[in-house]
Amino acid sequence: MKFKNIHIGNLIEKRVVEKKMELYHICNFMKCTEEEIYRMYGSHEISTEKLLKWSKLLDYDFFRIYTQHLILYSPPVNIKEKAETKTELPVFRKNIYTREIIDFILELIHTGIKTKAEIMQEYRIPKTTLYKWISKK
Repeated sequence: MKFKNIHIGNLIEKRVVEKKMELYHICNFMKCTEEEIYRMYGSHEISTEKLLKWSKLLDYDFFRIYTQHLILYSPPVNIKEKAETKTELPVFRKNIYTREIIDFILELIHTGIKTKAEIMQEYRIPKTTLYKWISKK
């Protein structure tokens, strides 16, 4: 899966088909009409409240798709600046690399689209982590 351009409506629709979920059941759970469901399928954006409902209904963490996008495409953070920043929000210590992310990165290397150095620089993946992934493949 490509995490750069996310069309969340398409992804939700694919999961509905996979789960063979009946439209009337979806409408009851989401408390909306069939027309609204079809509009959501065509939408690039969905409110977080609705996305949370979809995640519960379809037993799939749709938020993780956006997390993977952030891991791959967010700009680098200055470590000194990051250490000085105070926040009341939860602080996550590590990036979580899912199997999909690892496969995506390894595919870029194996197909020659990007070099190891480009991967390390662009996606901020530590050298030891990248070489560990390569050695396990």
